[in-house]
Amino acid sequence: MKKRSVYLIVLAVLVLIPAIYFGIHRYKHPRSIVTDETIDSLAIIELPEPELLYGLPLDTFEIVANKVKRNQFLADIFLKAGVDYPTIHKIVEASKPVFDVRKIKVGNNYSVFYSKDSLRSLQHFVYEIDNTDYMVVSLADSIDVYRDIKETVVVPKVASGVINSSLWNAMSDNGVNPLLAIELSEIFAWTVDFFGIEKGDNFKVLYDEQFVDSVSIGVGEIRAALFHHRGKDYYAFNFEEDSVWNFFDEDGQSLRKAFLKAPLKFSRISSRFSHSRLHPVLKIRRPHHGIDYAAPSGTPVYALGDGRISVKGYQKRGGGNYLKIKHNSVYTTVYMHLKGFAKGMAKGVHVQQGQLIGYVGSTGLSTGPHLDFRVFKNGKPVDPLKIDAPPVNPVKEENRDTFNVFIQPLKLQLDSIPLNQF
Repeated sequence: MKKRSVYLIVLAVLVLIPAIYFGIHRYKHPRSIVTDETIDSLAIIELPEPELLYGLPLDTFEIVANKVKRNQFLADIFLKAGVDYPTIHKIVEASKPVFDVRKIKVGNNYSVFYSKDSLRSLQHFVYEIDNTDYMVVSLADSIDVYRDIKETVVVPKVASGVINSSLWNAMSDNGVNPLLAIELSEIFAWTVDFFGIEKGDNFKVLYDEQFVDSVSIGVGEIRAALFHHRGKDYYAFNFEEDSVWNFFDEDGQSLRKAFLKAPLKFSRISSRFSHSRLHPVLKIRRPHHGIDYAAPSGTPVYALGDGRISVKGYQKRGGGNYLKIKHNSVYTTVYMHLKGFAKGMAKGVHVQQGQLIGYVGSTGLSTGPHLDFRVFKNGKPVDPLKIDAPPVNPVKEENRDTFNVFIQPLKLQLDSIPLNQF
């Protein structure tokens, strides 16, 4: 009994010694209290995001890129990649809601994603439909077909230039996307006579250019522009009002008029309005109450303004295929020598300003392809180049202060752009 008591005492001492030691050690070195601040101070190690191509991780696959060759079909590409006919049929069926694979184009890019194992099996197939859109066929587990869009990078840009021959050439000379010429011609279509551009006219523009894979895919939004024409400055500011963006001048007046300046783009005037002109076919002098715009056969012709087609017909010894559009109680326009009419053109049809109505031709009494364009005011012919077209609504009065603040930095930036001259 005595021995057992001694044993218990020794055992108790052995248990207490470590407890006493750790108690003293903790007292000398108190445990840190974990707070939000201490958690935030901890360094968090993040794994780098994988590099992606068409949304697929690059390091996971062996990728073979190519272009669609002449007379090459989707089946040819899949057969070469080791896919059997039954599977190809399933792929074609699954693709129908996404893209018609019969319309793959010669020269378009495609990529084949193989597994990196010894089987080297086809996992994904990607076809670039155009500059931005692509189709993905996934065969990893089951057949899945979907369409996606590449990331578009928008780069703000400025451009300027002096016109020596044409707006298009001025763009090219200054290393600017020539499509910007078309955009500017549409913005200023109601204020600048692009058929009467003079040497020394110049432009400045603030715009966005869109890039995909570092390749330009076109002009984006035009924020502001200045066109100097025949000694006068014309400003254009893209301003949002009632959730709609429109171009206004520095006084808040809309640049959009009731009529376009001309019914077709980038041509030349071969004959002007005259009360006595030598007819090129009949060789006699008689009035020519219109403007002849020389242009290649098939050039699109657009309605000068909103209106209703009052006549669609053919004059064998005169205007050939022609359309007459009544815009209101005052103005009527006529389009003659058309090669053909746009789809849906018929008497009584309502057309909108800028709507395609036909194509330049040489029908009727004509020596070559051109558009004979005529304007009648209150039933009497007037010179189309001298129409004083009224503007549409200006910036609303309650938005005028906001508009003035909005355009001030844009106007300063436009005015400070140096003119490039070549």
